Amino acid sequence: MTVTIGERVAEQLVPARAEPVAPGALPPTLRPRLTLWQAFRAGVADDLEHRRLFLLWPYAAIAGLIVSLLAPEEPQPWLLGLVGSVVIIGLFLARGQTALFRALTLAAAFWVGFSLLAIHAALFGTEMLARPAYGTYEMRVDEIVSELESGTRAIVSSITPTGTSRAVPMRRARIVIADGPPLAPGDIIRAPVRFYAVPGPVVPNGFDSQFHAFFDGIGAYGNATAAVERVAAGSNSAPERVIDGVRRGIAARIDADLEQPTAGIARALITGDQSAVSEEARETMAAAGLAHVLSVSGLHLTIVAGLVLVTLRGGLALVGGMHRFVSVKRVAAAGAIVAALAYFAISGGNVAALRSTIMLVLVLGAVVFGRRALTMRNVAIAALIVIATDPASVFRPSFQLSFAAVVALIGAWELMRQREGREKSLLVRAGGYLWGIVLTSVIAGVATLLFSVYHFQQTAPLGVLGNLFTLPLVGFVMMPSAVLATLAMPFGWEAPFLSAMGWSIDRMLDLGGLVASWSSGLDASPLLAPVALLLGLAALGWFTFLSSWHRLILPVLLIPAVWLLALDRSPDVLIADTTQAVALRGEAGLELVAGKADSFAVDVWRETYGEAIEPGALLKCDSVGCFGASSRGFTLAIVRDPSGFYEDCGLANLLIARRPVPANCGAGTVIDAETLSLGGVQWLRWDAARGGFEIRPAIPEINRPWRAVRP
Repeated sequence: MTVTIGERVAEQLVPARAEPVAPGALPPTLRPRLTLWQAFRAGVADDLEHRRLFLLWPYAAIAGLIVSLLAPEEPQPWLLGLVGSVVIIGLFLARGQTALFRALTLAAAFWVGFSLLAIHAALFGTEMLARPAYGTYEMRVDEIVSELESGTRAIVSSITPTGTSRAVPMRRARIVIADGPPLAPGDIIRAPVRFYAVPGPVVPNGFDSQFHAFFDGIGAYGNATAAVERVAAGSNSAPERVIDGVRRGIAARIDADLEQPTAGIARALITGDQSAVSEEARETMAAAGLAHVLSVSGLHLTIVAGLVLVTLRGGLALVGGMHRFVSVKRVAAAGAIVAALAYFAISGGNVAALRSTIMLVLVLGAVVFGRRALTMRNVAIAALIVIATDPASVFRPSFQLSFAAVVALIGAWELMRQREGREKSLLVRAGGYLWGIVLTSVIAGVATLLFSVYHFQQTAPLGVLGNLFTLPLVGFVMMPSAVLATLAMPFGWEAPFLSAMGWSIDRMLDLGGLVASWSSGLDASPLLAPVALLLGLAALGWFTFLSSWHRLILPVLLIPAVWLLALDRSPDVLIADTTQAVALRGEAGLELVAGKADSFAVDVWRETYGEAIEPGALLKCDSVGCFGASSRGFTLAIVRDPSGFYEDCGLANLLIARRPVPANCGAGTVIDAETLSLGGVQWLRWDAARGGFEIRPAIPEINRPWRAVRP
């Protein structure tokens, strides 16, 4: 019989006996009484003995990714190969030394993570466009992102100039097409296009479009300035064209039978296209804690696969004697895998859907092969696959929210699971279902709260009620109707099922609006610094690794840790890099003292810092520039004409000029054209004690391939 390390620790705490007995076999009166620390050590030792160290591999890889992103320069390929070779040799030599071997496996996972961005940059990256390009180009349509009244958004590649147009360096680009024939993946088009550089983050530590576009191979954005001409049509048998045709056909049937905003939500649920979801509906669902319903993820895939599993199992059971030849349960599980893969194909394939699909394939595959299905090990495998295939996704909210929720739910299930008891009545089962919704909502909500606050500055304090009211609709009406409508579309019988789906969506919006109204005034959230994500990652790794109740220690300590170490502050000045927008703090908060109030940057500033940022009169302006003071005690000058430097350089604590500034300018802090070109949006906060500014550029590093320095 194998004795774990934890049992050996406990055995050492028992008085010596003539015949040592395993602690688990001792009578209650003779069992050792462990202190909290001893019990904790025993639990950790048991987890090490049972090889749960594998569960930390994704976290080690993520740590490597973070370190590689923070490095000042791109690591050299020879260095990556050299260190990787040393780790591999170390693993080979340490085969007989368990502790060292396990430590080296974590080191190997860390180094793989550290190397992944460089590897993917070489394989899938692109040169980024540094300055605008105008001309006529032939291009191949790779993907139709969305089709709206404002235009079709498409990903194009093989961008070839025609005539005297300037060649562009990027591998792919995302363009908006306002006029032209219907397009599909594989089409070759010709159009006059204005390409421009992918914009950087709008706030420090905000969503980095350049970083994510680079790893998608997209080096520029653009607009077709006239009607697009289709030069050649793509092959109708190409997989991407077939899938696009299916998604487009489903969307057309939905739009024909349902009205907005219902149709937009139905399209998001079936095809994963959220472009038609109205802003009002999106805000209502977010406030009610229902934003996860819009994104195809584990909830949707589980319902679809579960419906297929139950239907196939029931149908096969009706076939007399079938169970004598095959396992009905295993055949039904195989059919559910096919359904999950088909749903993933037509849903757009976001990170949450990919993780959920991998998890479902692992779980149902375990059923097919007669293994235990729902385990934390499957989560780790899914995480490693996603990290290896799309390392940039680790820095997206969808990855963090998705994995935090599933880790918390499986960990909670491991702590609370019980043996099957006697048969339960229908009433008890219904109550258990509703309690499961409440419990799932609470666990997932708590697990994702830190990441939601950091990325969206948004909480849903009554999200449990929102989910309790609406998830029965989603599970019993909305998603079953979606599945049946999709299956009925080839025969033209989808109308009644879409009608039922539309009714359930309308009721969900009604209930969501009610919960959102109750939440009014309760959804304020603090600003968090990036260290909050590191603390959350550490707590999540701890929770994943330990299997006993000790796994709750670090998540509980996370609350005071974030409060003490990770709260951030609002800026006193915000300066946009590509527009004229400048926000300055006054008595009533941040006010817009330059630029347009409806620009994209200002909208993001409002959402991020929770302030109105309306036009104010803090500055006095003339043809040369503007000058004024903040309620925080500093002066600010915006120079538009070079003649303004003579006076303002000697008066301003902060001088802003979107042109070169004389070297002898005596202003306390100068933000000029070069600063904005290199660092992007500028965040400043006045420090009265030292009479200067704390400055945070939105782009802290420039020596990376996804940063194209503007000339």
